[in-house]
Amino acid sequence: MEIKTKLLSFLGAAMMVACSSATASDGYKVNVSNLPEESNGLTLFIVNFDNGEKVDSVTVENGSAFFSGSVEEPIPVRFVIDGSRKGNFILENADITIDAQKGASSPLNDKQQAIYDRMLKIREEAQALPDDSTSMAKMEELQRRYEGIADSAMMENIDNVIGYGFFLNKAYSMTYEELESFLKEHPQLKKYKRVNDLLTALQRKAATQPGNKYVDFTIVNDSTEQKLSDYVGNGKLTLVDFWASWCGPCIRETKVLKELYNEYANQGLEILGVAVWDEPENTLAAIEQHQLPWKHIINAQTIPTDLYGISGIPCIILIAPDGTILSRDKQDQDLVDDVRAALNGTLTPDSVRVAK
Repeated sequence: MEIKTKLLSFLGAAMMVACSSATASDGYKVNVSNLPEESNGLTLFIVNFDNGEKVDSVTVENGSAFFSGSVEEPIPVRFVIDGSRKGNFILENADITIDAQKGASSPLNDKQQAIYDRMLKIREEAQALPDDSTSMAKMEELQRRYEGIADSAMMENIDNVIGYGFFLNKAYSMTYEELESFLKEHPQLKKYKRVNDLLTALQRKAATQPGNKYVDFTIVNDSTEQKLSDYVGNGKLTLVDFWASWCGPCIRETKVLKELYNEYANQGLEILGVAVWDEPENTLAAIEQHQLPWKHIINAQTIPTDLYGISGIPCIILIAPDGTILSRDKQDQDLVDDVRAALNGTLTPDSVRVAK
């Protein structure tokens, strides 16, 4: 038994452990050491975590790299080398020392790490509990303490990059209304691109909930054009599965989709796979490997996920014959129940509109 994954995700995203104090300077000086031998000769990038822009780059030599420059204010960044992301830290105008095997240190990184250390102790305490019902009360107490530390860190640092990080982790569990309300109280957070992107995504997610019509999109591959409207809203009940070949939960859910397809295809159920955030060749290989017999839209990338406010996959949407969304974000037995209800006439466009 563990504290819920969503409460640990931001902690898991931190790459490094603080190891010593740093000396402030007019700009930043980042000394990176103990990089793996295979990184020698490659370009190491510092990339802004919030907006994806490249901040600085150097060539790795003898397992080391040195960056110098300045930033207007501290920003969350990550290292990228040879196309791979290697973790996050805070870039500030200070001397920052980073041992790739041990950790990073500067005033803000140390402050942030001290918070992570408190949270890590709670996680370790939770993991040490026996996996039985006697631990439930203790687990709930640990969860409250964990959330309390994260919430306090967010509010105490709401005007700086540490608060932004804790806020962003919390924001992904908010509704559009909750996020909009929080941003009215703390408008300084709207300077971050990820916050605005999330606000837009939640707005679009709210607009594509059950009871609304589907939103069409077009994907072009090698001059071949595919529209969502080619497959849905044309008189048949359709499950639209937004997935990717690298996504473990997506592949696991194909077992449920296959069972539904085998049982109900002859009753008019259609399934459409929409491959997002994936390379076309990997998608095609996964379709063959896992023997997915339904129709597919390939190489959709972020087009549909932006339109539908999808932040995680698989995202499965059940669309009525007239194009009304009947169900969204259901999996396993909940998904099976909705398909059966739609086929037997108890889940209808009228019923979901009334439920809104």
